Amino acid sequence: MKIDILAIGVHPDDVELSCSGTLLSHIAQGKTVGLLDLTRGELGTRGSAEIRTREANEAARLMGAKFRKNLDMADGFFEHNKESILQIVEVIREHQPDIVLANAISDRHPDHGRAAKLVADACFFSGLVKLPTKSPDGDLHERWRPQAVYHYIQDHNLKADFVVDIGDFIDKKMEVIKAFRSQFHMPDAEEFEKELSSPISGEDFMEFLRAKARTYGRPAGFEYGEGFVVNRSIGVKNLYHLV
Repeated sequence: MKIDILAIGVHPDDVELSCSGTLLSHIAQGKTVGLLDLTRGELGTRGSAEIRTREANEAARLMGAKFRKNLDMADGFFEHNKESILQIVEVIREHQPDIVLANAISDRHPDHGRAAKLVADACFFSGLVKLPTKSPDGDLHERWRPQAVYHYIQDHNLKADFVVDIGDFIDKKMEVIKAFRSQFHMPDAEEFEKELSSPISGEDFMEFLRAKARTYGRPAGFEYGEGFVVNRSIGVKNLYHLV
C-alpha cells in the first residue's frame, strides 16, 4: 500500500501530540497517511505497553490513518544501528511515502532527538540500491527515498522553519489526543487518575496544547498552527506557494 505521508514517533502519542492536526488537514485534502511507532512506550510513567497499544490503535482510527505499525524497539534503550535502520527502511520501502514526519531534532526527552536521527538516516539508506531488503513474502523491495523529512516540534519550543495551518482541525486533534486516556487528566477515567503524575498528566495540559498551537500559528497568520523543522533548505518554484 503506497501512502502519501508516513508519520513516525518513537513513543505512541508523539505523533498525535505534535502533528496530528497537520495529518488531519492532509487527510481532509485526500492524502493518505500511515503511522509508525518505534516503541510501545513501556517506560512511560502511566499506563502500560498493552494499554498504550490499544489507545494508539483507537487514535489511528479516529484520525483516519490507513494503518498503524509498531517496531517493538526498546523504549529508552533503542540503538542507532544497522538492525534498527533496516526495520524502518522496510516500512518505508513497503509503503513508499512521499513525505516522512519524524520526532523533534532535539528535545527534553532524550529518545526524541535520537529517534529523529535514526529516522532521517533510515530515509537516506532506503534509497540505496545496494542495500537489499525483503517483504514478508520474500520478494525484494524496490528502493525508495522519500522526497522530504520534516521534524515536528515537541516539548521544547524550537523555532519553526515552517508552520501548518490547523485551525479547522484543532478540535479533532484534541479528540484524537484524548484517545490516550492513560496519559492525561481524564475525570471519567478514575483508574488512571490514581497512577503517578507525569509532565503531561496535569489538569491544565490540554489548555497548554491549545495555547502552544496558537503561539505557533499566530506569526504565520493562523489561529492555530503546528511547527516543523528541517535539516535542509526549503525550495519552491513559485513565490505564491509561500504565505
